[in-house]
Amino acid sequence: MIVLGIDPGLANLGLGLVEGDIRKAKHLHHVCLTTQSAWVMPRRLAYLHEEVTRLLGEYQPDAVAIENQILRRQADVAFKVGQAFGVVQLACAQAGVPVHSYGPMQVKQAVVGTGRADKEQVIYMVKATLGVRELFNNHAADALALALTHLAHAPLQGRVLAGAAGRPRA
Repeated sequence: MIVLGIDPGLANLGLGLVEGDIRKAKHLHHVCLTTQSAWVMPRRLAYLHEEVTRLLGEYQPDAVAIENQILRRQADVAFKVGQAFGVVQLACAQAGVPVHSYGPMQVKQAVVGTGRADKEQVIYMVKATLGVRELFNNHAADALALALTHLAHAPLQGRVLAGAAGRPRA
């Protein structure tokens, strides 16, 4: 299974690709897409859409794992992140790749073992799990953590779907 993890953002959008299962995950690629605040909004969104579409075509992931952020304090930031989130969802829909959402506590639980882990613990475990030694952007690290979270949840989701498909309809 190939999973593309996405940490959505307008200024910085993290992307991380992993392959395998949670016990034998292999790092394929990671990057942080950056848009300039001086760019007009359509240009920023088009750039994100083009790059996500390109990666979806190049790696052909089986699933996308995206963080479902809830930003309550800064409405303007939430709106901008929401636009980037929508562009990513559109690219995935156009590519026919299913999207799965995970909250920050789910990611921390899956990657570190506790929902109260801090950012450094998550980054350490992502590096240790994937054997990535290089220092990389926090957004890309979050994206890889999201991809690992999906690898951890995918077997359970598969069993649930298989069980639901085998049940007689009422």
